[in-house]
This record gives sequence, structure tokens and C-alpha cells, in this order.
Amino acid sequence: MGGDMEYIAGHGHLSLAQAVRIAQNSESPVDQNLASFLEKKLEEVWAKLNQNASQYVFPPDEFALFNYYKSRFGDQDIVRDATARYWNHHKAQGFDHIGFIFNFLLPPNVLSMKGFSSIIPLGGVTGASSDLGWVLSACRRLTVHQQKPGCNVMMKKRKKRKEIPPNEGQRPAELWRLGERGLRFTSSNRRWTWVSCFLILITLSHSVFAFVPSHQLGLLAPGSELQNRAPSANETSPLLECFEVSPPVLSPTKESCQKTLMVHTFAWSYGHPFVGDYTPPDCSFNRVTLNFTVTSAGRQFDRLALMFFGDTEIWRTSTAEPTAKGIVWTSIKDVSNYVSLLKVPQKIIFDLGNLVDDTYTGSWNTTLTATFFTSGDVDPADVIIPISAQRSAENSPSGFVIPDSKALNSLAIPRNIRKAIFSISACGQSSEEFWWSNVLSSDTKTFGNVSTLYGHSPFRELQLYIDDSLAGVAWPFPVIFTGGVVPGFWRPIVGIDAFDLREDEIDITPFLPALSDGKEHTFEIRVAGIDDDGLGNGILTTAIGSNWLVTGKIFLWFDTKGSITKGTPPIHSTSNLRINLSSSRQVDGNSTVKSLNYNVEVARILNVSSIITTSSGSKLVTWYQDLTYSNVGRLTSSGNDQETWQSTSGTHQAIGSSVSNYSKTFSYPLYVASSYNLLSGGNFTITGKMSRGKDLQKQGSLAFPSELQTFINAPQSYRPFTGSSSTNWQNGTASYFGAPAFKHSFGAGSTEQWYWLYGVGDAAENAPGAATGQGITELYRRHVWAANDSLILDEESLGGGGSVVMQLNGGENRGTDAPVFAKDSIIGMLGRGLP
Repeated sequence: MGGDMEYIAGHGHLSLAQAVRIAQNSESPVDQNLASFLEKKLEEVWAKLNQNASQYVFPPDEFALFNYYKSRFGDQDIVRDATARYWNHHKAQGFDHIGFIFNFLLPPNVLSMKGFSSIIPLGGVTGASSDLGWVLSACRRLTVHQQKPGCNVMMKKRKKRKEIPPNEGQRPAELWRLGERGLRFTSSNRRWTWVSCFLILITLSHSVFAFVPSHQLGLLAPGSELQNRAPSANETSPLLECFEVSPPVLSPTKESCQKTLMVHTFAWSYGHPFVGDYTPPDCSFNRVTLNFTVTSAGRQFDRLALMFFGDTEIWRTSTAEPTAKGIVWTSIKDVSNYVSLLKVPQKIIFDLGNLVDDTYTGSWNTTLTATFFTSGDVDPADVIIPISAQRSAENSPSGFVIPDSKALNSLAIPRNIRKAIFSISACGQSSEEFWWSNVLSSDTKTFGNVSTLYGHSPFRELQLYIDDSLAGVAWPFPVIFTGGVVPGFWRPIVGIDAFDLREDEIDITPFLPALSDGKEHTFEIRVAGIDDDGLGNGILTTAIGSNWLVTGKIFLWFDTKGSITKGTPPIHSTSNLRINLSSSRQVDGNSTVKSLNYNVEVARILNVSSIITTSSGSKLVTWYQDLTYSNVGRLTSSGNDQETWQSTSGTHQAIGSSVSNYSKTFSYPLYVASSYNLLSGGNFTITGKMSRGKDLQKQGSLAFPSELQTFINAPQSYRPFTGSSSTNWQNGTASYFGAPAFKHSFGAGSTEQWYWLYGVGDAAENAPGAATGQGITELYRRHVWAANDSLILDEESLGGGGSVVMQLNGGENRGTDAPVFAKDSIIGMLGRGLP
């Protein structure tokens, strides 16, 4: 029956296997014509099974159909027995499916090459599980066969491009070489042959089950009650520990108290957040840390999560992508700046939208605890006012979705305020997730309908308006979630800030004379991109793609009771936003666009100042920002290949609002290259490389505690410091293979990361540089390297001491399973290409 073709309106002539495959991979409900066909076939198969219930053996296409509808039949004996018979009948022929793998990994022109059948016996391989030499030989011979005389398939030096300079020579030289080289092949086949062979190698080395089509994999899958949880501690396979590289967080050295805030599994949780009650502990505290621990097993996308106290966002995080055997991660966040909220009862709303079905099987099993203790060096706000959608009364999260709605609240603040800080929490989602790789609006149709390109430029600015006056801006750090670009980058090491998306701060103290009049004022967050006319002229626009999820907060510090803050209105001495745009296209003799090159440069200086008068007298307060941005991009191969060089840097200064002035200097360098290739049968590959960093130098703090305040106790002889300096750097390569025949995808990747934290200024005599009074002392250092779901190296140093190697060479010995990821679309991972 598998070879019979029938006409289905809207689909043409299909076999049963093809019809099931279309249904399995449909992201929307199956249309009525296809559904009617499948229902008719299901009735026929059910009738045949019941006629010979003890002996009937499903052919593969009928089993695929049955597996697609398996939830309809539950745990009936007739179905369970038929499943067992199917496996017993087909398992002896398991290695025949090796030919199937090569058929969808390698294109027809390779499979039909002279001599290929002698290299890869497509009818099956006896003893293939113990001898992989034939695969290696095949890969070598394929590459040699394709290479023409005089063609160089090695990595070539490229013309040097504008790059972001390394920070004071601290990074290894090879970090920036990614931007100088690119992999180029003379044939589209050669481009992915080695990627395909590598994926075959890492897959062949384990059980033959990796080669069985998705409808046969269902035979091996445990019941839903096992699929949707992580393996327990006493099972033989340990959980893969995922982690974000960051300095250890200050923990109590004396007595403390703890509370469990949430124990919850997020399965079908879109629109259904966890809602619970928080009551303060019966102990004294001025410091609080949150511990968020998650386990998951199966297949699942990366998901965004937001924690609220009522309408106030407390923590924004995201998930790692699970493995079949299970993953675990723990993220610890210092939330001492929210002490005023933690002192009173709160409604907890934890939103982690997720869905679980036959394809995406991973649930998130979460535990959230709080540790309360007492330590010095904190000055939390007295009052925190949310700028949010205000939906906690409906037990819903309170994030604004821009541009679908305006992120605006009107409110009056207390009149006796001496300091005010505004924070913005924001990240792009959907068509704005990869905003940094977007093109100019005039270039979105460069390659026609072959490749979808998002516009409004690769520049984004978060803006705060108070009563329609620009009070400050934030140029966001380009967070890449664990399913982004190529998922193989991000397991077990996740991207920078992926588990703790940081907020940007703006000092609005200069606005206090205007805000302290007892009247309501408007606070609005906007997200802006750039629209252009195709002639090099651009303007800021808030009509960006969908969407950004944003919230804000106002942190307020009281002056003496009964006092009223007065002063002069804020004065803006802000330069005009400078925007420089250019783009060019290369076309061939047929007027087909071969490449698109674009360049975006933006600069802004913002200065807001006023004189405020409080109970302690009058003083000048100023908020100053000096920002520069550059993005150089190139798209080739009809938009399939893209390279991005981006640099975001700037200085923020707050003068007069605190006892000590605040300054922050930052740099966010980013290089990403990615390429996708469409193969026959809807299969595709993605390859990528990245080099990215986050450099920060800070003096003092605003609303959030500084890195020095949250860092675990360093040796007392190194204190005090006036500021901190940190460098966080990631470097990696990865590949991905997606096929409609599977409910999951295969991947591989290697990522290396370096992190340094230094104390700066006024160091003790025994610290380096102490003679000048401006010493730089290493407080923490970590160097990690992971490949293909295994941690290869973990080198850590605390307090400038010797390094401790946590893991070396052996990794976690997780066996030879190929890394498997949730199935996603090209545009879902890259922000361009096919949906």
C-alpha cells in the first residue's frame, strides 16, 4: 500500500507515507482534504488490524499513520502488541536504513556519481556499527571526486574588513581571526559534504536507532509520563549540566533563612503562568538571592521566562534546549535591590510559555528558592514603581508588547524624593529576535522572494520619554538565545546573559523638580529602528517588526519626611542623532543580484541636567550618554549566506545624584557568519561561526548592585575598590541538519569562553599597580571549552590565586550519542530565509 499514490486536492498525488510526513511537519492545523485522506486510511488500517489482531504486522507507512494518531488509541492491548510485533519484525533489518540516511543527507548528483555505490552500499551495511572506516573513506573520496584541478577547498584569507579591536590585548589572537576568514567552496555540493559526513560519523557511532525514520522512533520512546520529565538522580545517565559563565554570587557566611517560592512544571503553559503567594521570612535581612533550578528531557525550543512580583518584573531569563537524556541548570541572581518589595507580601507571577506534543516533548520542571541574609554595601531603593501592562489582578504577566501596544503609564510619585533611577527590561522576539542581522528597509527585496529579509536596519534604540521629552536611551546588548543562529553553539555553554537578561539604567534625578509637583506624569518606553529612502538617508522609526517585550521600573529614594524636592526644570543639551547609511549590490550578466553589502553607523550624545534642592541643600545633577554604533553586513547566495560585524560602545555618567558619582563604559563586539543550504526533500543544513563579547568598566552603582557588590567575598586585603572591570568573550563554530523525516534535528558545535573580573582603583598595597593608587586586581577568571554536548575544559581562578581545572579532556563522558535538537525552521534560527 506504501507505493500507491492518490490525488489529494491542494497537494497533488501523494503516497500514504508522504501524506503522513506533511501532517507531521505541519505547524498549523492540517487542511480538511489531507485530514479526510488520513482518516480514511486510518479506518482501513484499523480494520485490517482487527481482522488479524494477533499476527498483522504494520508496513512502515501504516505504522507512521498509526503513530501520528497514537493519542487516539491510548494504551489498548491490540495497539501495544502490534507495536511490539512491528519492532520485532523490522529490527533485524535496522541497518538497511543507513541507505535512507545517505539518501537524504547527500543530493542525487552525489549519490549517482560513478563508483559511489561501491563506497556506500545503499542496500545495507553488515557490521557497520563496529567499523566506521567505510564512512571516512567515503567522505574522503567524495571530496576528492568533487575537487577539480586547481581548485582550493581550504580556508582562504579574505580581504581584511573593518573590525573591532581586541581589548588591551587580553583576548587570544585567534578570537578575531573569525572575521578575517571565510569558508568558500567552488561547488555548492562541496560546501556541505564535510558537514554531512561529520553528522553521519557522530550519529553512526551509536545505536542504529538514530537512522530509523521518525515513525519507527516512536517504538523506542517511553510513555509521556517519562518523556516529559528529566531522568532521576539514580538513573544511569547523568543529566547534562548547562550553565552561563558568570562570577560566583555573594552567599551568606553566617546564619540565613530560605524560602521555596515555586515548584512547578511548565508543559502546556502558554497563557497559564504560575501564580503563587510570597510572604516575607521571619528573619532579618538586607540581601536576597534567588536560585532557579530547571530540569528537562526530550525535545523543546528555547523559551523566554519572566518573573513578576505583582506588576513589577524581577527576573528575565530563558531556557536551554534539552537532550533526550535530560539537562539541568541552576542560575543564581542577587535581587537585593528589590528588598523593599521583599519585605512585604507579594503575588508571584512566573510566566514560562511552553507547549508539549508528539514532536516537542520537553517540559520544564522548575524550582525557585530565595536565600535571605545580612551583609554590607547595599543601598536599596525605598520605593519601586512598575511601568508595565498592569495585569497582575488578572493573574497574567505584565509585559508590554511593542509595537502592538504603547508601553506607557501615567502616575504621580511621592514629593520627597532625592534620587530616581529608571530601568528598562527589553528583548526582541519573533521577527525582531535577530534585529542585529536585519538589513535596510530599502534592501528587504534584494533577492526577491527567495529569501525573507527583515528591515528597519540592524540598529535598535530603547528610549525613555517623560512627558514626551527624551530622558535617556539604551542601546541593547545582542542576546542570542539557545536556539539562535545554530543551536550547537549553546549546549552546555549558553550565550552571554541568556540565563539573566540584564536591564539598562537611566538616571532621571534631573527630572525630580518637575516630577515632584504631586501631579501625574507619563513614562513611556519606545523601541526605534531606522527607515531609509534607498539614497543613504535614514530617520528613526518606531514602526519596527514584531515584537519587543518590555517593562520598566522607577526606583526612588526618600528624602526626609515632609520635605518637597524642588529645583530648576531639566535642561537638554543633546546633539542631533548622527546616522550614516550605505548599501551596494553586485549583479551578474543576467541582472541577478549576487551580493548585498550594507553599512550602518549611528552616534548620539545626550546630556540632561538640573539643579535640585532637597533637605540637604542644592546641587547640580546630570545624566550624560555618549554612544557609537557600527554594523557592516554582507549577504550572498540569494541571501543564504550572511556575515555581520557589529560594534556597540558608549559611556554613561550620573553626576550628583549619589554620594559617589556613577560611570559605566561598555563595548559589545559581535561577529556572526551563517550559511544555510536547501537540499532535496525539504532537508537543509546550517553552518555558523561566531565571536562576541561584553566588556564593562563601572564606578559606583545606580539601582542595581555592582559586580563588586554581588561578587562572592574576595580576600579582604584587596578591598576596597572604587570600581570594576569585566571582560566576557565567546568564540565558536557549529552546524545543524534538519529533515522533515525526523521530529528532531541533528547538530554539532564547539564553543570556548573566557571571563575576567577585576577590582579597579585604590587597591591595597600588595595588589598590582598599588603604587599609583589605581591598581587593577584580578578577582575572578574562568575559561571553558565545550564540544558536542560535552564540557572539555573548565579552568577557574578565584581571588587571583592558581587555577583549578574542573574538567579536562574527557568531558562528561556522555556516550557517543549525536547532539539532537528541537526541529526549527531556517527563519526561526537565523531571522532570514524560509519559514
